[in-house]
Amino acid sequence: GEGGMVGTPFKVRHNTYLSQLKEEGNKHFQAGEIDQAIECYTKAIKVGQDKKQLAVIYRNRSACYLKKENYVNAASDASKAIDVDAADIKALFRRCQALEKLGKLDMAFKDVQRCATIEPKNKIFLETLRRLGGEIQAKLKTTFSTDSRVQNMFDILLDEEMEKDKKEKAANNLIVLSREDAGAERIFQNNGVHLLLNMIETGKTEMVLAAVRTLSGMCTGHKARVSTDSHHSTIFNLQTSSHINAEIALATCNLFQCINDSLTGGDKRDYGKEASLVLAILLSLLEMVANKKVSGYGRDQALNLLSKNVPRKSKKEKDHSRTLFTIDHGLKKILKICGQVPELPDQLPMTENTQLIASILLNKLYDDLQCDPERDNFRDICDQYIKSKIDPNNMDKTLHAINTISGLLQGPFDVGNALIGHQGIMEMMVALCSSEREVDQMVTVEALIHSSTKMSRASFIITNGVSLLKDIYKKTKNERIKIRALVGLCKLGSAGGDDYSLRQFAEGSTEKLAKQCRKWLCNPQIDTKTRKWAIEGLAYLTNDADVKDDFVEDEMALKAMFELAKSNDKTILYAVACILVNCTNCYDKKEMIPELVELAKFSKQHVPEQHPKDKKDFIERRVKRLLKAGITSALAVMVKADNSILTDQTKEMLARVFLALADDPKDRGTIVAQGGGKALIPLALEGTDAGKTKASHALAKIAAISNPEIAFPGERVYEVVRPLVKLLSTDRDGIQNFEALKSLTNFAGFSEKLRVKIVKEQALPDIENYMFEEHDEIRQAATECMCNLVSSKEVQERYLQDGNDKLKLLVLLCGEDDHKLQIAAAGALAMLTAAQKKLCTKMTKVTTQWMEILQRLCLHENPKVQHRGLVIVLNMLNCDDDELPKKLIESEILEILTVIGKAQDNPKRQEPIDAARACLVKAMEMGLIKPFNSPS
Repeated sequence: GEGGMVGTPFKVRHNTYLSQLKEEGNKHFQAGEIDQAIECYTKAIKVGQDKKQLAVIYRNRSACYLKKENYVNAASDASKAIDVDAADIKALFRRCQALEKLGKLDMAFKDVQRCATIEPKNKIFLETLRRLGGEIQAKLKTTFSTDSRVQNMFDILLDEEMEKDKKEKAANNLIVLSREDAGAERIFQNNGVHLLLNMIETGKTEMVLAAVRTLSGMCTGHKARVSTDSHHSTIFNLQTSSHINAEIALATCNLFQCINDSLTGGDKRDYGKEASLVLAILLSLLEMVANKKVSGYGRDQALNLLSKNVPRKSKKEKDHSRTLFTIDHGLKKILKICGQVPELPDQLPMTENTQLIASILLNKLYDDLQCDPERDNFRDICDQYIKSKIDPNNMDKTLHAINTISGLLQGPFDVGNALIGHQGIMEMMVALCSSEREVDQMVTVEALIHSSTKMSRASFIITNGVSLLKDIYKKTKNERIKIRALVGLCKLGSAGGDDYSLRQFAEGSTEKLAKQCRKWLCNPQIDTKTRKWAIEGLAYLTNDADVKDDFVEDEMALKAMFELAKSNDKTILYAVACILVNCTNCYDKKEMIPELVELAKFSKQHVPEQHPKDKKDFIERRVKRLLKAGITSALAVMVKADNSILTDQTKEMLARVFLALADDPKDRGTIVAQGGGKALIPLALEGTDAGKTKASHALAKIAAISNPEIAFPGERVYEVVRPLVKLLSTDRDGIQNFEALKSLTNFAGFSEKLRVKIVKEQALPDIENYMFEEHDEIRQAATECMCNLVSSKEVQERYLQDGNDKLKLLVLLCGEDDHKLQIAAAGALAMLTAAQKKLCTKMTKVTTQWMEILQRLCLHENPKVQHRGLVIVLNMLNCDDDELPKKLIESEILEILTVIGKAQDNPKRQEPIDAARACLVKAMEMGLIKPFNSPS
């Protein structure tokens, strides 16, 4: 410095600082504070200049990265040390470990080979060499075999002459391979994408399916492969091809989902390119929506994918740009679908479900908007679209506009409702009602029906609509229009809040209307779409108890409804669910407080009285009729419907019905036999909270008394455990807790794998809490459940831990007066003391009453309780503590054993007698008692 500074030369000071940092880093490393160690070493690297010193620091930091499992950095730091000293054995071995974890086995092998030449006697190096050598051999073997297998499969698949079953086998193998990372990479490297596209070109269903499913496997979770593949256009071509069927549409839909998930993935970093690829996918989906070439199935899947991927999963996410993008680029296209009138010429290809799926998508998009300007924009686009279609000189265009409003009324109701009130629309509808063309009347009546869905808003429609519908009903000769008009009147009647409009209505009572609906429903001459409206009518009319009782007695009508519910047309599900909820009375009931009822009668107020046919025995009879008519298999089909149509509301209704059906234990076998157990699982896992709870409760009822393997075949049984455990929560009611405990007891007694799953779902703390419960039945159920769980190692560990009252509680429960409770508690204790000898001694320390309780068990009049008590004594005689057996034999236990053991054989009490004799033999072997002298 200036003025010739005196003191330590800079270089020396610098080196001291460097060694300080290094020492500090080493201390942190030894204390296990890896992040702080990395910080120190990184600072040291910034200031260090001496190559050798730097090499050591890099080597140390490499060790830190190994601990953090950051293998890329660990390998690169070790390499920097090796660059300075090629024989740095520590750095070489660290790099070997990192490379192995990164899957670069041959490079790791070279490093450890160097280590072993430098230190030929080091056991760790030799062991690693051997292990890596073996792994490399195995990997080469599979690589070669995978390569040749992939090639071989493609050869078989693209060979025109090959037999069909060989082709199918090769296709399935290819799908399986694509799901493993190595296999997917091989297919990719072997020009697989091109060959798969060739398979799709063949247009043969099996080939197309196999190719699409293989592509899905390859795309899952792999951005690089997705971005380089050109299958976006392929999918588009697939959905537009004429020979597509439902299965191919679904497989293609899955492929889309895989690509989308891989691009947006859990990876939150901004990848520009991916974002634009996702928008490109959205655009191609929107392009499919209104494209004439796309098949009906393809259109449904495109709409489903939009429903699933565009709106936010939860409102907590801030970004809803996809929704805004979809509204800007596709809202008109979705409205176009809603407006299609299949009876007119030149419409888009559609399935029965397309229009409803489109309405639900509109609802989800509208629901995802965040502020009024966005909602106004949505309404404006709809408004302009409708206005552009209304043309007094062109009936077909006007009809399209009215049908679009119908679609909006089934989706974002407020938007549709506002449109109907606009100038000129109602007049248009009046004109169309009196048109000569039946299709005009039909579309208009349907629009009137949809506009009366929300009760309170219906006043505007009621005043205009009732007279219109009555006229049509009286005049028309066409059954299809008659049914629709009738449903409209049923709906408007209930929307008006009283039966006023129905009372003036020629047909008379609700029963008569319902009878008419049932007649239409059972008539196979009438087309499905129209019979569906008969079900819509019944959904309203079955609010009346006489109607539901008549309906359930009519087996033909029930079967006709179940057949329709199983058909491809899923738009009917909500109405069927409403009818079933009404017939089984499983809606939430309002509590009637007796004092208030008296008060109301006293003040001459009208008291709503329960209809005699809504009493328990009537409901039970209805449930039996429904089961006999095959309701379970219909429900099992309904549950499988696509989420876009099977809304959470419908799921909740189906769960309520299942719970009502499972009420009587005698019916549960029937429900299992028709696939009800399996069908309940999805209802218990997703939907509204009330729905999930009801479905879980129904699962618990079934799981409590069925063989788990039969009720829930395959791996499904493990999915049932979580919903059952959720029912244990204290905010569920007592009956749910009790039935959940019963079902878990059955599961825990079935297999070790199920016991492990129950423990893993953290059920133990709840089960233990219920063992303290005041309520006798719940306490007994919890103890029985624990008795079945204690054969599991993890559960035994909990009893071995100190500092809790778990074992004490079991011993005290053995002393209660309830036989069933004693059997469970003593059974658990007998199994624990047999499995863990330490617990024999611990048992005597947890309570001073242990001896008294044990004696009471051994003297019990119930042979099951007595047997368990004697087994506990036998376990204690077998324990590792020398004092305990002496203590037992010196007590009154010896006398008890002797009396029981000397008794005559008796088949009713043989188990306790044999156990007592085994105890006496053990005591003799230990020299605690002398052998009995046989009389001379």
